[in-house]
Amino acid sequence: MFNSTAVSDFLLLEFSEIRELQLSHVSAFLMLYLATITGNALIISSVALDHHLHTPMYFFLLNLAVQDLGQVSVIAPKSMINSLLNTRHISYSGCVAQVFWFTFFITCDLCILTVMAYDRYVAICNPLHYEMIISRQACAEIIVGVWTAGFLYAGMHTIGTFTNHFCSNVVNQFFCEVPQVITLSCSDINPLEMSTIGTGVVLGLSCFVYIIVTYVHIFTTVLRLPSAKGRQKAFSTCIPHLIVCSTFMSTACVAYLKPASKTSSWLDFIVAVMYSLVAPMLNPVIYSMRNKEIKKAMSNIFQLRYFSRMI
Repeated sequence: MFNSTAVSDFLLLEFSEIRELQLSHVSAFLMLYLATITGNALIISSVALDHHLHTPMYFFLLNLAVQDLGQVSVIAPKSMINSLLNTRHISYSGCVAQVFWFTFFITCDLCILTVMAYDRYVAICNPLHYEMIISRQACAEIIVGVWTAGFLYAGMHTIGTFTNHFCSNVVNQFFCEVPQVITLSCSDINPLEMSTIGTGVVLGLSCFVYIIVTYVHIFTTVLRLPSAKGRQKAFSTCIPHLIVCSTFMSTACVAYLKPASKTSSWLDFIVAVMYSLVAPMLNPVIYSMRNKEIKKAMSNIFQLRYFSRMI
């Protein structure tokens, strides 16, 4: 039995002792990571370089892509390096950093997805006042607010998690996931962490309910539009966002609301991979599939690269 002051490192989930399976894990995670980096980098480049996309909706999409890049970069490289080096170790400070930054990025993700729902609501249900409500100044203030909220919540979560006394240093996950780290505690969850978890549950449920109610109003308005082309355009901007929200929130809820197991579980692993790695990888694909403006901007980027090579 030892407390948190005696822990110098943690042991992450071991995929296998067989070298071939370890390399298979590296290959799978590397493909997910590179696909996520490529897709989100294309979204960022498209929005930044195409002046037609310099609108609030795409500004929020750009910020979502930045958050997704940060989210996967915090956890995937360490997991791959461990498998390559045939080790499970992560330092105490490294685990603290993972908890802080991962919590920061997924909190910002949740907030931005909620803001994007509000943006679509104003654009479709109150178009005459859209530019006044969602102005450039308002966009900047919203993003600053999102990052501030993410920073404060991540700080509270990290302090609350690591002020517990740990009876073990074996984390049954491929990164320092908060529910798994908390199961290592020798005692009951401290009041700070309990209040932080409560805040997170309230925040998550509030955002979920707000997004659902918002889309009920949006779809009611869209179905009343007289033009079939107008309905199609509205759905093309709303449906990708709704799919992204559903994928992220459903898997994150399963990971954080279900009781964490003190033994390794493939279900826990798969759920963690879904919301931490697969969701950020799918976001650019989902947004670009039904969005002609994003497709056009990406096409222009590829044409520009091809032309520059020819020169």
